Amino acid sequence: MSQPRSAADRVYLVTGANAGIGYFTAERLAGTGATVILGSRSAERAESAMGSIRARVPGARVRSVALDLADQGSLRETAASLDVGCLDAVVHNAGVLLEAPERKLTGDGNEMHFGTNHLGHFTLTHWLMPLLEAAPGARIVTVGSFAAKTERLDLDDLQSQAEYRAKRTYARSKLAQMYFGLELDRRLRAAGSAVTSVVVHPGGALDSLTPSRPPVHKRNAGAMLRAAPAALVLQGKHAGARPAARAVLDPRIAGGELWGPRVFGLRGRPHRERLWTQLEEAGTARRLWDASTELTGVDPAAGCTSRCGS
Repeated sequence: MSQPRSAADRVYLVTGANAGIGYFTAERLAGTGATVILGSRSAERAESAMGSIRARVPGARVRSVALDLADQGSLRETAASLDVGCLDAVVHNAGVLLEAPERKLTGDGNEMHFGTNHLGHFTLTHWLMPLLEAAPGARIVTVGSFAAKTERLDLDDLQSQAEYRAKRTYARSKLAQMYFGLELDRRLRAAGSAVTSVVVHPGGALDSLTPSRPPVHKRNAGAMLRAAPAALVLQGKHAGARPAARAVLDPRIAGGELWGPRVFGLRGRPHRERLWTQLEEAGTARRLWDASTELTGVDPAAGCTSRCGS
């Protein structure tokens, strides 16, 4: 049996790590002494994030990799450019939320939210799987959203062609991610894999309740005062990152679990939640998986065997 890797030997990838919850997840993971790779579309913003982490975590081992989840054709190269022998965990955090009312497409012709937030991570997982299999007990952590709790997927309109509303489409794309994370674990278990998949969400995380990390994030005093009442039920993004970091680091967390903030699912320390009602629908997850495979041409669980993680 393979021996557990020391903190200094571990390598973690966090997508969308140049800001928000992804940044604070990376900062927390860097504090363990592991190598943390920040996946970002912007090299400049990634440099700023790494500088901020190094300023707060002496000796932090951080580097970045170009990552554009909206570009399916680039993701194989992204995985190759990690230049590591194995990957102990990936945190699927990156996401896009458009404000404009018009429906937009990725270069591959997919609706922007669904194509980036879900299909991008679906395909990236496929290309990362050999690296995850090479690490003993690797973990895939998918960051969903509390906004998805009241949504349902429309399997006949995954791309929001019939009716498009930006915030609803975003929430459904995050729900799709959560279905993916749970279905991925079922398929990994069926294959006898040592790789596990966990789903988390950050609760209600606001910029106005988030401590400053200049130049990544600068907290406005006025906005902070206005948001003070919200602190009774919500939290900052530094706290919203705790479930994801916990899911990476706590070996007691099992695959297929859902973790979020303790207090009403909105704030507080991470704890295991009961699966939301819609997330218990394994048939929906399977149909989404099949549709995602057809749209991307890949299957993240294909070829995974009992040798995974050995």
